[in-house]
Amino acid sequence: MTNSKKNVLVTGAAGQLGQSIKDFASSFFDMKFFYTDIADLDITSEGAIDSYVLNNKIHFIVNCAAYTAVDNAETEPELAQTINADAVANLASAARKHHAALIHISTDYVFGGKSSAGLPFVETDPTNPESVYAETKLAGEEAAQQTENHIIIRTSWLYSKYGNNFLKTMLKLGAERPTIDVVFDQIGTPTYAPDLAFAILSIIRAEQPQLHNAGIYHFSNEGVCSWYDFAVEIMTASNLKCYVYPIDSKGYQTPAKRPYFSVLNKQKIKNTYKISIPHWRVSMLKCIETLG
Repeated sequence: MTNSKKNVLVTGAAGQLGQSIKDFASSFFDMKFFYTDIADLDITSEGAIDSYVLNNKIHFIVNCAAYTAVDNAETEPELAQTINADAVANLASAARKHHAALIHISTDYVFGGKSSAGLPFVETDPTNPESVYAETKLAGEEAAQQTENHIIIRTSWLYSKYGNNFLKTMLKLGAERPTIDVVFDQIGTPTYAPDLAFAILSIIRAEQPQLHNAGIYHFSNEGVCSWYDFAVEIMTASNLKCYVYPIDSKGYQTPAKRPYFSVLNKQKIKNTYKISIPHWRVSMLKCIETLG
C-alpha cells in the first residue's frame, strides 16, 4: 500500500473492545474506520459481508463480534456456533476474496484451564475446550485460518468502562453489600480493553494488507491473579468497605466449566510488534478512574 489511509472494518463495534477502538480512532489518523454491529452488518450473511468489504474497499477486518454468554451457550449451541465460528468463516472468505487482512479475537478458554507444564500458555500449546463457548471459539480460530492473511489474538478476562464486566459488577456489589464471595482457585490475568485496542491498532499500523506476521498471538495485561485477588484490589482501590470472602469453585457452580488456569504467555506479540504491556493493576486503577 501507499500512504493512502487503510480502511478498517470493526465488527461488534458496540461491545467493549469495539468501543475502546473508537476511543483511539483520532490518534490513528492513517486509518479510516467503518464501525458495524448487527443492525449495520449481518456477519452471519456471507453475501452481506462480501458486498460490504468490496464496496468499502476494506483493507483490515477486526472481528470483535462474539457470542460471549458462556453459560447460555450450553443451551444455545447453534447460535454460539453461528456467531463464533460460521460468521468468522464468512469474514475469512471475504478477506481472502478481496485481499484484506483479518484480525480475529479469541479466548483463553480454548485451552481448558490445564497447563501440563504449569506454565503460562504459549500459542503452540495443545487446545482442550471444555464448554460449548470454548468449542465454538476454537472453531472460529480454525475458520479464521481459512485465509492466510489472518492474525488471531487470544485474550482473557476483558473489562472496561463499557458494557457488563467483572470490574463493574464488583463496584456495584461492593457499594450495595457488606460482603461478597469470589472464587480464589481460578487463575489468570485481567485485560483492560483499551490496552488490547491500542495493541490491535498498533499491529495494523505496522502491517501492510498482506500480513508479514500472520498467525496466533496472546494478549492480556502483565501479571497473574485469581478472581478473588482481582476483587480485593477493586474494593481497596475504590475505598469500598465490602469484605471479599474467598471460596473455591465448587461453591460457585455454573452451567459452563470455567478454566482453572488461563495465564497467557505474551512474549510472541511483544517481540514481533515491540508492544509494551502494562501490569493489570495499573490498568485496573486507570479504568476505575475513568468511571469516576
